[in-house]
Amino acid sequence: MSPSSSECWPWCGRIAALVVVPLAGLSPAYAEHTASVLPQGGRYVAGAGSIANQGNALVVSQPGSTRGVIDWNSFSIGNGNTVTINNGSGATLNRVTGGSPSSILGSLNATGSVYLINPQGVLIGRSGVISTGGRFVASTLDLPDGAFMNGGTLTLSGFSNGKVINLGKISSSGGDVFLVSHDVVVNAGEVSAPNGTAEYAAGQQVVLYESSNSRQVFVQIASHGNVIDRGITQAAQINLEAVDGNIYALAGSGSRIRATGTATRDGHIWLVADYGNVTQNGTLTATNANGSGGTVDTLANTLMLGDSASVKAGQWNVSTPNLAVDSATAGAFTRSLNAGTSVDATATGTNGASGDTNVVSNIDWQGSASLALVAFGHVAIGLQTTIRNTGSGNLSLRADAAGIDNAGSTSNKGTIDWSRSTGAVSAYFDMNGVNSPGVVMQNPAFAPSALGGPVSQYTAYELVNSLTDLNSINADLAGNYALGRNVNAAPPPGLFNTSIGGIAANGFSFSYFTGQFDGLGHTISGPSFYASDASPSPPGGLFSAIGPTGIVRNVNVQGTITGPALLGNFGMLAGVNEGIVASDHSSGTIDLPGAGLGVHAGGLVGDSSGLIYRSSSSTDVSTFDGYTGGLVGADEGAIRQSFASGNVAADAVGAGGLVGLAKGLIAESYATGAVTSQQGSVGGLVNTTLFSDIEQSFATGHLQAPYGRGGIAAQILEPGDLQSDTVWDTQTTGTNIAVVSGPNGGTVGTAQGLTTAQMSTPSSFSAAYDFGPNGVWAMPAGAKHPILRWQLAP
Repeated sequence: MSPSSSECWPWCGRIAALVVVPLAGLSPAYAEHTASVLPQGGRYVAGAGSIANQGNALVVSQPGSTRGVIDWNSFSIGNGNTVTINNGSGATLNRVTGGSPSSILGSLNATGSVYLINPQGVLIGRSGVISTGGRFVASTLDLPDGAFMNGGTLTLSGFSNGKVINLGKISSSGGDVFLVSHDVVVNAGEVSAPNGTAEYAAGQQVVLYESSNSRQVFVQIASHGNVIDRGITQAAQINLEAVDGNIYALAGSGSRIRATGTATRDGHIWLVADYGNVTQNGTLTATNANGSGGTVDTLANTLMLGDSASVKAGQWNVSTPNLAVDSATAGAFTRSLNAGTSVDATATGTNGASGDTNVVSNIDWQGSASLALVAFGHVAIGLQTTIRNTGSGNLSLRADAAGIDNAGSTSNKGTIDWSRSTGAVSAYFDMNGVNSPGVVMQNPAFAPSALGGPVSQYTAYELVNSLTDLNSINADLAGNYALGRNVNAAPPPGLFNTSIGGIAANGFSFSYFTGQFDGLGHTISGPSFYASDASPSPPGGLFSAIGPTGIVRNVNVQGTITGPALLGNFGMLAGVNEGIVASDHSSGTIDLPGAGLGVHAGGLVGDSSGLIYRSSSSTDVSTFDGYTGGLVGADEGAIRQSFASGNVAADAVGAGGLVGLAKGLIAESYATGAVTSQQGSVGGLVNTTLFSDIEQSFATGHLQAPYGRGGIAAQILEPGDLQSDTVWDTQTTGTNIAVVSGPNGGTVGTAQGLTTAQMSTPSSFSAAYDFGPNGVWAMPAGAKHPILRWQLAP
């Protein structure tokens, strides 16, 4: 996979030849001749403008900010000569129809965008300087005049063997730099596009998109071409793309290939040769405009990492059909990890490969960066091989990356040494495969997070990839599981799903889930659960009941719960939670028209005495009676940094925007859904409180009920601790009353009703609401109320 350690690898000579080879037909005599020339024979064939020679200068004037196309017999600029294109913020396409390549040894300046198309090739010499206010495009591939004049997406195509080579300086102050060729693209000079992208592509057909937040060049038809960057490239984003050819990203010393990001573009570098080769050396740097780490994506059929290869970014994603982590690759990963770059390396199994990841050389780093070794097939750590972290970094070994139940396994024949790390090690393997942990050295001082993290430093998870896999969890409710992909859990027509731990029959029969379930951000869609009229009915949802040691995290559930339940607990994620629910989200509908007073129904959880943290629900919940909440039906545990946005309805009593019956802690949470009752009273945040502490929380949903509407609660049964930093929107809820009834005549200390304008102003809230960069709360531009900062995360 990687070249051997040496001063110059076997491919060095080839690169040198590609850089110094003259353009097609560009002899030394011709290059010398062009030192005294300017573009010749220009005429507008689309649009309008004027062309004037002024001694050793040529001026193109294009009125307004229009678009125009000029055909030239030749387009070269001699050393000391200047071409100026005054086109406002418009664009000018310069097409060479003669038989000579373009040699830019002087200066080319433009106020707007410049396209230079010459099938014979384009050379920007060492003395050449190009400066534009908009895009600069040099291409040997052509495009139709009509498409150019219309603007928007452009398709370049052609079979020319001409090359595009930059040895000089190219800069775009407000746009992008694109170098495109069928055969060879070389940057051995300097390219600067601080507010846009710098993209070099080799292909037969290349599409140029207009995007303000991502790469814009995509090769549609490949050409076995070569893209070489051994110069300096600095832009908001950088893309080198050859698809089935060769990419040489030779950053050399320092950070000569550097993406710096803007307010609308993350700092991002792409090296794309899905069916070709990527050779990477030196340091590639990607940072965002705010100074945080950006992203580097390396996609290659064959990947060669040099002795000084490293990435300085937030994330380096490596994809290749088979991944062999030998000494050179391990060195590149180690240097990057020590620079604070997390590495995600994947064996994709494409192009007929087995898709295995094999680590045969040591990886040893300090700090907080994390390493993920992923495989379409198997992940193996070889004999006498050690992976070690002495910081807070995490290690993830992931087999069966596609989630297709292919018996992907993880094995460790070496050593995983986390004895001096506070990070975690996770192994993910297919249910039909095996995990061989081998020697794993753990830190005896490791302490699990109280907010839903792994319970031990090393955890092996069985992958759940299908409805069948979901159902198989019932065979071991104390096991550790992770979603390998999004799962369609819709039952066959006319049938219902069985809750994990539940029994699909009348009667109060269920078992607790006491293990760990990590959704890894995936979604379980389509489950349909039936709430029977048994008295009581088993708790219902994806999980029947999460036990005191159970943890369910990072999963989205989209489904339905229906039925005539008279007594029981129902929530889209779980009927009952006595453990930890963290970063979970639900949507869909819960409709229990026969529900009695003993029903607890919530969009996420029916009844919770455990912790619910950074979770949400947009589920619409409707019952006849019982305690009904947008997030939880009845809670006597803790709800932190969570919210509900679904609509809540209880025909009789018990409807609350977030919680129906609150007996525990609600902190830093909110509700925005409408809350209605046909025969009772409603609360914007909770319906009923009993010794509940509610702090730093608010409600904004519209309230409708015949017997009272409380912006915070319908009733307080006993004096609780409703803090002064609990608020509601008096305009959107439609009420000026905090609580309909309670021991203090419906008053709640200094809980505040705010107007919508006040709700959208951070200063309206108490000092407890932290809107700082690392605070709990955020107020995005145009928002009508605060949101939780974790909601801003990608």
